Amino acid sequence: MSNAAARSKNDELLFLSRLISRPRSIGAIAPSSPALARKIAAQIDPKRPGPVIELGPGTGAVTEALIARGITFDRLIAVEADPDLARHMRERFPALRVIEGDAFCLDYTLPREQTGALAGVVSGLPLLNFPHEHRRSLITSALVRIRAGGPFVQFSYGFTAPVPTDDEMTVERAGLVLANLPPARVWVYRRTAR
Repeated sequence: MSNAAARSKNDELLFLSRLISRPRSIGAIAPSSPALARKIAAQIDPKRPGPVIELGPGTGAVTEALIARGITFDRLIAVEADPDLARHMRERFPALRVIEGDAFCLDYTLPREQTGALAGVVSGLPLLNFPHEHRRSLITSALVRIRAGGPFVQFSYGFTAPVPTDDEMTVERAGLVLANLPPARVWVYRRTAR
């Protein structure tokens, strides 16, 4: 068995163990597919200045795609609440900065100096498992940390965006990825220009 195949099998086993012990925080039946990870990463422009935050990296499929897209380790910060998944991410990507914390409390988890400085945020959090007010709060809190015009990228298994558009933010569907279990939609939020 190749190293990549062994890593994939280990990732699947870790994912399954976390799904059994914390189903609400996982929200899927399998890790993100490479096709979904690439579609999410494609929404981040590697030339856009500033750090990129990944919320809920899980076993690292999207992290790997972001790195392949050209986001360097010194620009990438992963926020993971699950201690076992955080440890896994540190072992899999030793150069990656992993913050063990709650993505729904960004004021506490991320330094305040990140406000307005980020190139973008990608989220693997199962937003549909949370009340609407928590989802909206997370997205608006992330958007104020992103440079004007930058994206907050979220995938979901729902037919509509996890948080509808309003006067503070826009949302567009960036794609439907059928090569994922289950098929997923990728959504891109941006702050409304004022």
